[in-house]
Amino acid sequence: MTTTEVFEAHRPLLNGVAYRILGTAADAEDVVQEAWLRWSGVPGDEVDNPRAYLVTVVSRLSIDRLRRASAQRESYVGEWLPEPVSDLPDAAERAEIADSVEFALMVVLETLSPLERAVFVLHEAFQLPYAQIAEVIGRSEEAARQLARRARDHVRERRPRFEADRAKRRRMTERFLRACLEGDLDGLKGMLADDATMVSDSGGKARAPLRVLHGSRKVGRFLTAVSEERNVARFLRSVGADTMAELGTEVTEVNGGPAAMVTAQGSPVLLLALDVFEDRVQHVYLMANPDKMSRLRVTDPS
Repeated sequence: MTTTEVFEAHRPLLNGVAYRILGTAADAEDVVQEAWLRWSGVPGDEVDNPRAYLVTVVSRLSIDRLRRASAQRESYVGEWLPEPVSDLPDAAERAEIADSVEFALMVVLETLSPLERAVFVLHEAFQLPYAQIAEVIGRSEEAARQLARRARDHVRERRPRFEADRAKRRRMTERFLRACLEGDLDGLKGMLADDATMVSDSGGKARAPLRVLHGSRKVGRFLTAVSEERNVARFLRSVGADTMAELGTEVTEVNGGPAAMVTAQGSPVLLLALDVFEDRVQHVYLMANPDKMSRLRVTDPS
């Protein structure tokens, strides 16, 4: 195989590693491109294990970029959520490790340190041995194990419980979207857990709460208010649409799970992802930042 063929064969894996560590597909693509530049400059006979070499390069680049991004995000307007994607970066391995890219888990990974996140991703999602992870992060194997243990405990404490049956989650998402559109507050409160929360990410570029909403009443009131005529008009103006006819809704798959999407003139403008457990919505994630909507695929109406 040529240098290019070897790299392309590993690209889905490298995209998957970078996306899980960074939480944004755009940054992941940049990292993988930088890895390609490094790879193309290395004589093929100097690399015994291309997979290990490339994963190491991408992981290190991702850690460095995440450290810089963490400092920048301190000035981010409102709450920060990962960038949602319709197509998993590693579709070839989708069946085996799709759960590791669930939106709720990606949210929890945002609370880990860059090293903890990298170790967790490499071991839990990609089953890399600790000896190899230690080489990636430049620490001892024991230190890698400690980081993994700390990250695992942290994720276990914070990872939301969710309904494993995806068909059931999709039906709940469809009901939830319908209640939002109809302004059915009682219907929403009946689906929301009493202590439900809603996290919105607008980056200050769209109308959405800048702080986390707590409790079924507050979450329900906000979501039903969105359907009120005056707020619909404001929303239309904010997304460059003139009439309701230019808006569309659908339930699609995002990060391996169902999510409700609102489109304007055929482009995604709003996303709702739900954590459902025991027939109640525990968490609502609302994405309204236009910069993070470009990776979402709209279903072809034909």
